[in-house]
Amino acid sequence: MVEAERMRVSVIGTGYLGATTAACLAELGFEVIGLDVDEAKIDLLRSGKVPFYEPGLDELLTESLQTGRLHFTTDFAEVAEFADLHLICVGTPQRDESGAADLKYVNAAIDSLAPHLTRPTVVVGRSTVPVGTAATLAARLAALAPIGEEAELGWSPEFLREGFGVEDTLRPNRIVIGTDSPRVEKAVRALWQQQVDEGVPFLVTDLQTAELVKVSANAFLATKISFINAMAEVSEVAGADVIQLAEALSYDDRIGGKFLGPGLGFGGGCLPKDIRAFMARADELGVEPALSFLREVDAINQRRRARTTDIARQLIGGNFAGRTVTVLGAAFKPNSDDIRDSPALDVASTIASLGAHVTVYDPAALERAREAHPELNYATSMLDAARGADVVLLLTEWAEFREANPEELATVVAQKRIVDGRNALDPTYWRASGWTYRALGRQ
Repeated sequence: MVEAERMRVSVIGTGYLGATTAACLAELGFEVIGLDVDEAKIDLLRSGKVPFYEPGLDELLTESLQTGRLHFTTDFAEVAEFADLHLICVGTPQRDESGAADLKYVNAAIDSLAPHLTRPTVVVGRSTVPVGTAATLAARLAALAPIGEEAELGWSPEFLREGFGVEDTLRPNRIVIGTDSPRVEKAVRALWQQQVDEGVPFLVTDLQTAELVKVSANAFLATKISFINAMAEVSEVAGADVIQLAEALSYDDRIGGKFLGPGLGFGGGCLPKDIRAFMARADELGVEPALSFLREVDAINQRRRARTTDIARQLIGGNFAGRTVTVLGAAFKPNSDDIRDSPALDVASTIASLGAHVTVYDPAALERAREAHPELNYATSMLDAARGADVVLLLTEWAEFREANPEELATVVAQKRIVDGRNALDPTYWRASGWTYRALGRQ
């Protein structure tokens, strides 16, 4: 392994994780090559354009390309010749209704890279995979690489939050590497030496523990979200206020306030698929009862979508047919254009299927939403989307929506009715402006 300041890195897979990782490592001073089999994506990245929305990444990509420290390719032979450390950053989507992870992209990355490895090399997976995958891939890598066991594999899970990907890469809250190889540990430590010197914890574990870290974290966060949403269900029936309940709970430092925001629930490309894959893997290992609670976590999350639809239907008299409905939000969370398993679009599509004329507005995700849900109508501003609305639903808590002026919005709607699916608004303020306000878990 070459010295840290001269170590060259490849990033295999240039989706959200890969493109962000590549640009950030170049920013840290490494020479980086990004690889993807999608030529159109590589051409876009070479031109300095990111194929998704992530605050700050466009500027970082452009700067890294200009310095010459970052370039892109579709050639595995070029990557193997160039890099001393290879990071596997491909996707692991849900395979089928079983919820199991689809590992075809991870397997393809190893199968395509390994035959070109003719000198001692470190390969580190960052993708989220079922526990036990890394050990299988390590054997596969050594068997396929001309250098044999001198091609060593470790696993270092990523902890990026969409909307904060650049910050989370440059300033992670911990670094985990699963390996029993001093060479792998040395390479990963060199990659993040600046962060380690600044006090970021650096944990060395076995492969299996490293694989469990990310899915365990996501399972815990999903459970916390669904817990407060379960309390919202109880609060509505009992006449309580779940926002006040959440605040009271947050002062207990054993619980804390993060991820204790009641509302429409989680979506995206990580939490839903990861908890389902975790359950599927537990079943394969014969310990399914250990994670059976995650089935209810998933079910609570799905019920929030149905409840939001019910509240909106109640507000307009019990029937969506022929009504005009505005949905504010399409991305699964603000500061992202990711619409995978988006609660907002799920609710919008459901309401449209019940006969309403639904118009959606989102600051970043309109193009992706339009491709996935052509049955919906779209507007390019909040006011245009709300024009003539019988009810407005706030379903993604973008700052633009949280800061909306109820009096201005009132000038374009047909009826001043709003469903706050994220508990993002001040109900007193909106009611004082003449709006009928409803939210999950509140009277």
